[in-house]
Amino acid sequence: MSSSWVVLAFCCLGQLCAGNSLKPQIAAPQLATNNPTLTTVALEKPFCMFDSSLHPNKSYVIYLYAMKETASAISSLVTDNSGKPLDSTFHQTSGGQLGPYKAALFDVPNCASPPKLADVGDVNKVSDVLKQYLFRVGDDGTCLYDPNFLAVCNPPLAPDTTYRFKYVLLDSTEGIMKAQTLWSDPIKTRRVKIPLKIDTWPGRRSGDMIVITSILSVLVFLLLAGFLASVGSKDSSAETRCMSQTIQQSEPRPQLSSE
Repeated sequence: MSSSWVVLAFCCLGQLCAGNSLKPQIAAPQLATNNPTLTTVALEKPFCMFDSSLHPNKSYVIYLYAMKETASAISSLVTDNSGKPLDSTFHQTSGGQLGPYKAALFDVPNCASPPKLADVGDVNKVSDVLKQYLFRVGDDGTCLYDPNFLAVCNPPLAPDTTYRFKYVLLDSTEGIMKAQTLWSDPIKTRRVKIPLKIDTWPGRRSGDMIVITSILSVLVFLLLAGFLASVGSKDSSAETRCMSQTIQQSEPRPQLSSE
């Protein structure tokens, strides 16, 4: 793995680069391939985003809210009149259709001591490093149907649907919001492809597939031709034997003399 793009990607992760926009960002493609998927979106965690709002001897956590883009601007608020973050759930908001729901809760990322970039090149450590830098919305397929699940539910998103996301900094001691990001840019999950609409035209196939298809077609043709030739040869041989037997039976046999 090239060290140059790794350093560049992690510099931009969590708004570490200058000119941050203070809103959730979709994960860089070098770090999260096939993103978004049909039901998930990988986001960068808010590294260094809330540092100016953090104070010593205080405890903080991050809330992540999600909502569909079709939700009205009036319903996009994530706090009540007292400044306390809403505890709206996926069910209560019809999956974000009626307003934002709380999709995640995690510790404030440590901007002063992020994971070691050198560990990204280690196959045994890269998974843990990415988990510290990224969060995948929609990654829990069981929490909605588990009656004993008490944590924040992060159920799958809807395919072919546009969402927005927001991070909120919560003072755990006072239970009130201390800071928040803007809503993210619209992010759309992938569309389900209908089998009848999948393009099977040879022009969309790779060169290897075309060569293999051509070879198989020729082999099938040769096998069919050989089979027909074999059947024709057997029929001709049988007809020859039949005609020979008929000629032999029709020839007059010599009569023996009685003398």
